[in-house]
Amino acid sequence: MAASDDTKTGWQPLAGGRRTGASVFHVSPFTRLARTHAAAVAADTLIALALAGSLFFSISPTQAKERVALGLVLTMAPFSLVAPLIGPWLDRVRGGRRWVVVGANALRAGICVLMIGHLDSLLLFPEVFAVLVLSKAYSVAKSALVPTLVQSDEELVESNSKLSLLSGVMGFVAAVPGLLANLVAGGQGVLVLATGVFALAALFGTQIPPTRVAPERADTIERSELRGAGIRLAASAMGLLRGMVGFITFLIAFDLRRSDAPTWQFGVILASSGLGSMAGAAVAPALRKADVQEERIIQLFLGVTAAMGLVAAYIGQFPGALAMALAVGIAAAGSKLAFDSIVGRDAPDANRGRSFARFETRFQLVWVLGALIPVVVPSRLEIPSRLGFLFVAGAAAFALATYLAGVRAVAAGKPIPERRNPAGRLVRRGVDRLREKKLDGTRPAPSPRKARKAKQEREKDDAAATTPEAAAPAEVPVPATVEVETATAALPPP
Repeated sequence: MAASDDTKTGWQPLAGGRRTGASVFHVSPFTRLARTHAAAVAADTLIALALAGSLFFSISPTQAKERVALGLVLTMAPFSLVAPLIGPWLDRVRGGRRWVVVGANALRAGICVLMIGHLDSLLLFPEVFAVLVLSKAYSVAKSALVPTLVQSDEELVESNSKLSLLSGVMGFVAAVPGLLANLVAGGQGVLVLATGVFALAALFGTQIPPTRVAPERADTIERSELRGAGIRLAASAMGLLRGMVGFITFLIAFDLRRSDAPTWQFGVILASSGLGSMAGAAVAPALRKADVQEERIIQLFLGVTAAMGLVAAYIGQFPGALAMALAVGIAAAGSKLAFDSIVGRDAPDANRGRSFARFETRFQLVWVLGALIPVVVPSRLEIPSRLGFLFVAGAAAFALATYLAGVRAVAAGKPIPERRNPAGRLVRRGVDRLREKKLDGTRPAPSPRKARKAKQEREKDDAAATTPEAAAPAEVPVPATVEVETATAALPPP
């Protein structure tokens, strides 16, 4: 029987069937990762609830913004500098990414213990942002592990869909005991609960089988495929969506803080975002099964986000924030699944784990940049929630328009200009030079700029050597003695 379109594009249900005998007790590698992810997401939700009534939101908005801005800037450092250097090494080490998952959860459990006594201390701020950095590192490592724990590429998108659905479920489920613990024991009780859940996530992480994400370095084919126009357009749209998630997160948080909103409203907003992630994880595969292309799915979610931003701006207040969190959660989760499918379709020779980790690192950086916007704005120019929702609507509309224009340009055969990060290019250049350096102590290969300059000088010398004046033999001065001897030899013999 011929394969269906869904099979070719990777949108296929996981092969299943009823297990009997000893297979009932077998836990698949992906299930072990899913357990770890469920516990990690639940603990992240609990930390967010614990901070609702802490010093993090109790001090004046001006002081809070200064510390949050500093923390977000420090959050970017590990991803912009360390990720290009340490990430490839972790991919090639057996079990490298697994130990990132275990270490991130274990360290967060330890930091939660410290936070219990620092809810009313300034030490809370560095601890919170240490948790945030570890959360982003865990997300990158998880994205790299998923392709290594499934049986085929056909299961990849379905597996990511399950993880997204699980994130929404656990965010909603964890909010209930978190709110109860907050009513009984305050923020300290919620942090105690988060400590135990993070420890459980670390324990589950040790059961993930050790694998090498990318045994070999990326070759020329893989790099060229990942720079294709379709992938770059989809990555740009995904980056803008991640930036909107960070923007909305801190915009709503500070807006609720200014209005002295009760703690339960923070919990409801988190639950709404979790429900949005669940809906996006369920809607995206259903759209693909209805023969909607991946690019159209991303465009559809961008349009929904733009429309919902207008609706939320009209409603305003807490209901508008609720609707905006739901819409952004749907769009971010659903578009991520469509993006994963585009990478699998347009870059068949690329290593999935390494590629997803690279893109996830970029998306996390854009999330931080989006979160900085409502934080760095001075208090006298505070962004109202309605204006923020309009900003999200405009950003989503811009992303949709540029995506459609890019797709049309590709269809017409026009090249899409490639935008590359200058800082990342400098880091990659330094890494490449270190890799090319020989072990015998010789100097490393010249930089691309010096190599081009040397090539231009060689071509200039070659062009000068081939000119008619250069081709003609030069006149060599003849000594006087040689001229006399030549004239004497020319006389006839006596």
